[in-house]
Amino acid sequence: MLMRLLFILICVLLTNATFAQSGKKKKSSAPTKEASQPTSLNPQAEQKKNYEPKKSRKSQRGETTYNAEKQYYDRMAGLEKTRRKNERMLDDPQYSDPTYFGHKRPPKRRPPNKMKFCKVCGIRH
Repeated sequence: MLMRLLFILICVLLTNATFAQSGKKKKSSAPTKEASQPTSLNPQAEQKKNYEPKKSRKSQRGETTYNAEKQYYDRMAGLEKTRRKNERMLDDPQYSDPTYFGHKRPPKRRPPNKMKFCKVCGIRH
């Protein structure tokens, strides 16, 4: 009787151990290695690429460039050009004559009983 009990206990322990070991084999990382490295079955498997920044090629070390200074003077010239254009625009009667009230053309002068409310300047004229 004791021998049977001992035999059953050993069988149960061995079966549990074999199932536990088989589960570990399934989770192993062997299939991932096969996919990334070439084998006899798959000789053209994709190699893992290292993404590194490309090395810059500098032409000559001692040579100085004045690109930033040139860009600065170009921006200043463009800014001066826009300022002169804005000053010429302010000479137009639309901006300098007070009778225009912000209109492109001077508003019509109507008699007091026919005056209309203007949406542009908010004045009746």
